[in-house]
Amino acid sequence: MDMWSGMENSKPSIYSVRKKGHASMPMTSKDPEEVTPADHIPGPKQGEWTYSHYAALPDDGNRYEIINGVLYMAPSPDTAHQHIALWISIHLAMYVEETNQLGNVFTAPLDVKLFQDTVVQPDVLVILNANKERISKHVIGAPDLVVEVLSSRTKRYDRQQKQHIYACAGVAEYWIVDPIKKDVEVLVLEGENYLSTGIFSVNQTLQSKLLPDFSIQIKQFFR
Repeated sequence: MDMWSGMENSKPSIYSVRKKGHASMPMTSKDPEEVTPADHIPGPKQGEWTYSHYAALPDDGNRYEIINGVLYMAPSPDTAHQHIALWISIHLAMYVEETNQLGNVFTAPLDVKLFQDTVVQPDVLVILNANKERISKHVIGAPDLVVEVLSSRTKRYDRQQKQHIYACAGVAEYWIVDPIKKDVEVLVLEGENYLSTGIFSVNQTLQSKLLPDFSIQIKQFFR
């Protein structure tokens, strides 16, 4: 039997009995050029990965996500990416948590389990008080708002696989931040698909349907 078989039924394996970060798996230190399926990682077949398999991965310095059972490895973010994500999280936290007590703001790395076979780590996410039961050691279910900061190596993944799965999971609002153009596109879920409500450039004020009174010029994200 494959060592991964029956993991969801809690059958013993070297992966299920060791804590994350201590499984004996081949590691790679090469940063991928873009987000790619991690076919080289031992485990179930692509398309059959679940959260239990994901949780058994070692902390090997690489960033992993699973979408529809496919394990992906992503490039590490650079300092510019992290700085933008930081300022977005600060402004959101001030509005959502400090000023209005509307909910909670979190940043990566944090596991968000959208489905049993889908686990992602958004750059920034907001969960409103109405959905606070989704918060535990990680997030189980769809955040109300997700922010992804693009890079040349992740933009296709963020705009295709992630945008599709966020819509399927019911994420009400998705902000796509472009550091090169210095703009933010706001996508609002209408039915099963996202509708773009606008692309806000550096001197414009962002408009959010989810947070209608949140008012900030885009340039505050790109300091």
